[in-house]
This record gives sequence, structure tokens and C-alpha cells, in this order.
Amino acid sequence: MSDINLGDKVVDTVTGLKGTAITKIEFLNGCIQFQVQPKGITSEGKIMESEYIDQQQLELVSKPKVKKEKSNTGGGFRSYP
Repeated sequence: MSDINLGDKVVDTVTGLKGTAITKIEFLNGCIQFQVQPKGITSEGKIMESEYIDQQQLELVSKPKVKKEKSNTGGGFRSYP
């Protein structure tokens, strides 16, 4: 099992769906799923639907070429009594 991160290009080994991992979900029972967004447009001109896929059936295709550094996007200092 490869180390998949958000932004990685992946392929579902069962269905062949290829796309970008855009969401990671970790359940209390240990199951990990990724939301995979395929690239492309449907015949109606809409963006293709994303799918949630178990980590075990995903295979890493490539890492992003540019890695964005994390920045502090949260509000300011919070003081609670």
C-alpha cells in the first residue's frame, strides 16, 4: 500500500477510475477513504462526479509537481475565560 496524500493522482485498481485525491476520511473503525475527482466533463457539459474509494484499492500514479507550503489561514488569537 502506497503513501497517498491529498493532491496526488491515483487510480482505482477495481474500476480503473483515475483522478486526484481531494478529500481524506478516517473512520473510527480504522477505514480510510479518499474522495477522487476525475478530470473531464460529461456529455451534458458538467464536471464529472467524484467518488469515495477505500485506500486499499487505490494506487498512486504521481505526486503533484508543485508542493504548496502550508500557511496559517485561521483567525487570530483567541482568549477564553
